[in-house]
Amino acid sequence: MTRWDDTWPATRLEAHYGDRVVRCFTERPTCLHSLLADAARQHPQGIAIVCGDERINWQGLVDASASLASGMAQRGIVAGDRVAMLIGNRSEFVTTLFAIARLGAIAVPLSIREQTPGLAYMLNDCSAAMLVHEADLGERLPAPADVPALRLRVSFGPCAGSEEYASFMATENGAAPAEVAEEDIAAIMYTSGTTGNPKGATLTHLGIVHSVMHYRIAMGLTAADASIAAVPLSHVTGLVALVATMAHCAGKLVIMPAFKAADFLLLAARERMTSTLMVPAMYNLCLLQPDFERHDLSPWRVGAYGGAPMPVATIDKLAQQLPGLTLMNCYGSTETTSPSTLMPQGQTAARSDTVGRSLACAEMAVFDDDGHELPYNQLGEIWIKGPMVVKDYWNNPGASAANFTGGFWRSGDIGSIDADGYVKVVDRKKDMINRGGYKIYTIEVENALYAHPAVLECAVVAKPCPVLGERVHAFVALRHPGTGAAELKAFCATRLSDYKVPESYTLSDTPLPRNANGKLVKRALRDLVGAMENVGKTTAR
Repeated sequence: MTRWDDTWPATRLEAHYGDRVVRCFTERPTCLHSLLADAARQHPQGIAIVCGDERINWQGLVDASASLASGMAQRGIVAGDRVAMLIGNRSEFVTTLFAIARLGAIAVPLSIREQTPGLAYMLNDCSAAMLVHEADLGERLPAPADVPALRLRVSFGPCAGSEEYASFMATENGAAPAEVAEEDIAAIMYTSGTTGNPKGATLTHLGIVHSVMHYRIAMGLTAADASIAAVPLSHVTGLVALVATMAHCAGKLVIMPAFKAADFLLLAARERMTSTLMVPAMYNLCLLQPDFERHDLSPWRVGAYGGAPMPVATIDKLAQQLPGLTLMNCYGSTETTSPSTLMPQGQTAARSDTVGRSLACAEMAVFDDDGHELPYNQLGEIWIKGPMVVKDYWNNPGASAANFTGGFWRSGDIGSIDADGYVKVVDRKKDMINRGGYKIYTIEVENALYAHPAVLECAVVAKPCPVLGERVHAFVALRHPGTGAAELKAFCATRLSDYKVPESYTLSDTPLPRNANGKLVKRALRDLVGAMENVGKTTAR
């Protein structure tokens, strides 16, 4: 059998970001914009984007992004400016991303599920100069006085206080692309943290280039491939694993506005999809479709997944239904610019309890609490190093110092590495909930609940779910009776992204359990939720 390492091109050690020494591909593209330019030069008429009735070729994508970049430049956007993108899954997300890259500016993708307080925090934290947004999200935007650095608001269609996107498309393509250095920041992606406020991970051109090369080589992607973007393009998976990676191999990217299993299967058959990356829950939902076997999915050869474990039963079912499909687990995060491991092709069934092996330029190790590397198969915290690990957290030296050590990013995940290099992740940060691949940090939800005057104290834990893996459950001690779960849910919905809002509640007028030191005992609450599920009890809704 061919060794995993034999599939990679030449690498070498290089110094980056000051004192980091990381392994890099010797030959590589220069920046995010170069991925698009190379695709258009090699396959100008090849289909780049399919979205609804739109079909855009690579040259057309270059022209559209150049036109938008010229319009942005005419309005004062320059290299280094932060341009926020509150854009759903549509072709303009891709055009805007590459227009920003062409200018040497910094893209700041934001989730369209984010609410006003979160948007205000992130726009202020990065001092965004421009915001491109969906017109129907206009009412959710912060008031101008609350985001003083934001001088341009651009919407897709009429929206009070914003200019229309079409007016920024210049008739002339303007100047040549800006020159950027590999270590320059290409995007800031906000990731939730245990302190409540999100942290802006700084994705560089160097990191994005290495991630897309990892994906292309490990999955064997070429210009003949077609992938469906069924996950949000504003997440690191959508931006890097799908948009940037398909540009690197000049393949076809089919964009779904929102994932629906029935629509996904229709698109996959119609567009002859060959690869994609989704969370396991999406695969399960596809298999549950009554007409699954009627769709011609024979071209589908690579099914990557991450964000949660894939049940063995799902792996077996997919092998039965789609014998030509190779499943590839991947493990990564925003801080690793998407992948740090991938499952070598053909190893999923035999290694289903692992997340694969570290990629060519990824260095992974397991450390104990004292910062000592542990031997093979011993559990500890997984640390990750490589050119794809982000530079730091934007405007947050304290978080950067706490999470990066000697060039390694400290993942907070508990796992082990065996003698063959396979990585096992057995636990994650105790307070994190994984809802269908969406990571939810409970302190953020608890802070929203605490803002309600009736809440004395609260604790948020994961509730098992057979489809999504976990859902959000809140234990709330009330100051006085009369407040119901519906009121709390509606209250949270104005402050949190919808997937973070607790769906079930346990309300009481007694304090929550604490240990002798006064610390809340979440383990007891998680056990209680599990016990309620086991005996078939329901909680207040």
